[in-house]
Amino acid sequence: MMTEPLFITLIILLCAIALFIQAKFRADLIALSALSILGLLGILTLDELVAGFANQVVIMLAGLFIVGAGLLNTGIVEKAGNKLLGLCGGSEWKSLLIVMLTAGILSAFLSGAGIVSILLPLVMSMALQQKTSPTRYLLPLAYASSIGGLLTLTGTPSNMIVADVLQQNGLETLSFFDFSPIGLIAFAAGLFFMLTLGRLLLPERTIAANNSVKGLSAGELAGMYKVYDRLHYLHIPATSDIVGERLSDLQLPIQYELTLIEIQRKQKDKQLPLLQRQLTISARADEVLHPDDIILVFGEEEAVERLALNYELEFKHFNTEQIKKHFLSSRFGLTEILIVPNSDYENQTLIDVHFREKYQCNVLAINRNGEYIQADVGTERLKPGDAILIHGEWENIERISSDLQDVIVIGSTSEDGSHIYSKSKAWISVGITALMVILLSLDSIPPVLSVLTAALLMIITGCVRSMEDAYQKINWEPILLIAAMFGITTALDNTGGVRMISDWLAVLFSNIGPHGILAVFYLLTLILSQFIPYGAAVVIMTPIALTSSVNLGIDPIPVFICLAVAGSLALSTPRVATTNALVMTAGDYKYKDFIVIGISIQVFIGVIMVITIPWIFPF
Repeated sequence: MMTEPLFITLIILLCAIALFIQAKFRADLIALSALSILGLLGILTLDELVAGFANQVVIMLAGLFIVGAGLLNTGIVEKAGNKLLGLCGGSEWKSLLIVMLTAGILSAFLSGAGIVSILLPLVMSMALQQKTSPTRYLLPLAYASSIGGLLTLTGTPSNMIVADVLQQNGLETLSFFDFSPIGLIAFAAGLFFMLTLGRLLLPERTIAANNSVKGLSAGELAGMYKVYDRLHYLHIPATSDIVGERLSDLQLPIQYELTLIEIQRKQKDKQLPLLQRQLTISARADEVLHPDDIILVFGEEEAVERLALNYELEFKHFNTEQIKKHFLSSRFGLTEILIVPNSDYENQTLIDVHFREKYQCNVLAINRNGEYIQADVGTERLKPGDAILIHGEWENIERISSDLQDVIVIGSTSEDGSHIYSKSKAWISVGITALMVILLSLDSIPPVLSVLTAALLMIITGCVRSMEDAYQKINWEPILLIAAMFGITTALDNTGGVRMISDWLAVLFSNIGPHGILAVFYLLTLILSQFIPYGAAVVIMTPIALTSSVNLGIDPIPVFICLAVAGSLALSTPRVATTNALVMTAGDYKYKDFIVIGISIQVFIGVIMVITIPWIFPF
């Protein structure tokens, strides 16, 4: 019989799932709201409300973000990725194999999103150097990073959640490499699929032709975005009201939807006062305009004419070669940057984040899933996967390359701006990670203590610069989401919801056998995981799977392993998996690409898992 608390809990859970599917709000906000309502209604006690935040999975996740940051900061992961991808060459089959193996192996020890952030520009450069479309490699890169997490206990939140629930119920203690046999089979299945049928399903879209080894050249980017059609030179007479005005006060992006790129100014030569030399000045926010300045502005011709009319400016005509000489040179250049999911820039405008003041670069356009936004870019709210076209001095563009938490540089950069890292710190970070893996493998101390020890060593040794840097590197969304989901699941259990759902499943599927039960739980978890990110769907399914297994008289361990696999395979949508969102714009993928290839590989791996899991974890 359904009680009032159970009815309320089910309504709240269903509403939360509906909001997850709608994807208009952050997942952690939805889960925390549901948790708070359950507490306010008295369905959860205060201790139950906050218990999830003390769960060792939540604490381990935070520690692993810091460990991963130590490896990424020191450059060792990028170096390893470069070495492995350097083996690519010859056939597309060989290159695809190496890309997926590289991503899968690294993702066993680090965040999949972090691995894609590092490897994405490297894979694009490799593909373009081979005169191959990057679309042939970027989706397999994302998929390999997701599946590779199954290789170890800490590779994916799903594995940690399953291991924690098993331990809490006194069923089994899974060590670091206990997931490896199933993880290897799942990864091998994914690899086989992408090298065979997956290759046939992958699109082959032309992103650019005749690309340099650094990716899209600045000139090609300018042509792709049709930049030259929107560039205009204006001369400032001495009588213009704009003389003496500071650029920040003019608010050209807001008032005219224009971007001032650079200023050409005549200045007396200090050594030969009778001579004048032409200076090219970057358009900084605090720059003041002088008489006879020639300004280069970017925007629609109608807006430029309105600016010229209001301030009595004079148009200066130019040819394409003249503009290229000033716009793209050894000093100035163009590149694309990709907005990373969960970065500080997500849902912010360029004005909000003070992008121009921070990097001294101009944003000319935004590429959002193939749609080019060139008007009013400063007030456009940024979304994960947005590709932003920027112009500025190469030195300033290179500074953006180091800001990996917020953006990825996917266009060309100057030769002098290569990433500098400390070899001594790099090997220290590797040593600390190796120590963590050994401690987790020996199971001599609790896993959460092994991870926290490694995280603290990363900070103490300087692999992570400071505690403030450590806090910044933590992605709080999955931590808060999973913590809240533990509380919601407790409410479902306390009110009898877990027992009711388990009884329904026992009635519906009592005659399909153990393998059929595996298939059912794989499918249910897989569906939820396409809408609830970071493996949090597994939190909901574990108590139901435990009770159902007991009711049906089978060992819950193989069912739990199946949940972990399904919870890590959010492959059919770019909205939930961070790895998918990162490659969508860079690879010019469409939603149907993720749906067709993602569902196909999920079904293929699912069939393999239902057959092989009982071999390693018998019923």
